[in-house]
Amino acid sequence: MGTVYKLIPSGTLTTLYSFGGANGATPCAPLVQGADGNFYGTTYYGGVNGFGAIYKISPAGKYTLLYSFTGVSPDGAHPDYAALVQGTDGDFYGTTFLGGGPTNGGIVFKITAAGALTVLHEFNGTDGSSPTAHLVQATDGNFYGTTPAGGSANIGVIFKITPAGTYSVVYNFDGTTGKSPNVALVQHANGILYGDTTMGGTGTNNAGVFYSLNIGATPFVRLVPSSAKVGRTVEILGQGFTGTTGVSFNGTAATFHVSSDTYLTTTVPAGAKTGYISVVTPGGTLKSNKTFRVTPQITSFNPSSGPVGTSVIIMGVSLTGATKVTFGGVKATAFTVNSDTQVTATVPTAAVTGKIAIITAGGTATNATSFTVTP
Repeated sequence: MGTVYKLIPSGTLTTLYSFGGANGATPCAPLVQGADGNFYGTTYYGGVNGFGAIYKISPAGKYTLLYSFTGVSPDGAHPDYAALVQGTDGDFYGTTFLGGGPTNGGIVFKITAAGALTVLHEFNGTDGSSPTAHLVQATDGNFYGTTPAGGSANIGVIFKITPAGTYSVVYNFDGTTGKSPNVALVQHANGILYGDTTMGGTGTNNAGVFYSLNIGATPFVRLVPSSAKVGRTVEILGQGFTGTTGVSFNGTAATFHVSSDTYLTTTVPAGAKTGYISVVTPGGTLKSNKTFRVTPQITSFNPSSGPVGTSVIIMGVSLTGATKVTFGGVKATAFTVNSDTQVTATVPTAAVTGKIAIITAGGTATNATSFTVTP
């Protein structure tokens, strides 16, 4: 019934989880890693009702069944090859191949990391049917997708849907412009969406088309990766970089090197905060399409042990904006962010010996050594 696995670059494979039916079966879509570090995915079959499931799994292999599709309207059935996509609001968005309304044409849904699912749209045939490709959230905040069937000519559509569920058909394929799009759209850094169809077009053999769709979005820059620690290199893709005069991380200036008109590298500067990256070019300022998360770090703490009520000074990097501090997994009820490199926290009641963790918008920082809670 399928597995989830990890593969290290040298080729060693580790099976993290084996599906058994009730928890899902036959996964077809790629995994997506959420901002919380866990991986999220779907299975075509299985789940409690046999119509497919949504799950999350940690890098260590801890599996959680989040949702089982019922196949009964308005719920969907059988998420196909379409991966989940995490929106800027933190929720995950996806589609199912079947289910929904009376035409059984599938749905668009969103689901929280905790497993609360909302049906955003039921396909009815005239507005598309049986989506197979994942959604893409464009820089205008809307999600765009395709269906290989349905629409005015019953050969597929391009659609737009807001995070709140307002749905519209953007384009009906007519055969000469393409037929049966089965893959996801991609937004180029110039703001334009690109895709292809498996059939149609004006060429011989009805062999498909490669197309673009201008949604009026402005150019932007794309980041690789989208999170890193201070001092790490970040690659930036875009256009018009020749003559760039500045790069900043949420307002904090950074050093950079322009390699070409479409590619430059930069280094996460000290004091950088989670937010958008901006590139100042001769043609104007370009902003990243996603927020960049500055990963916090803990370098030391003092004292290394103490009873409940002890004040502990925690040193690190990128600690500004800390929202939570824990001792051995127990939340500290009192802490103060003294600076970007220091947090003072009080050992809470019921704290146990273990690692100290600090959570910020950029992620979670832990120290290699444990804090010892004494009587």
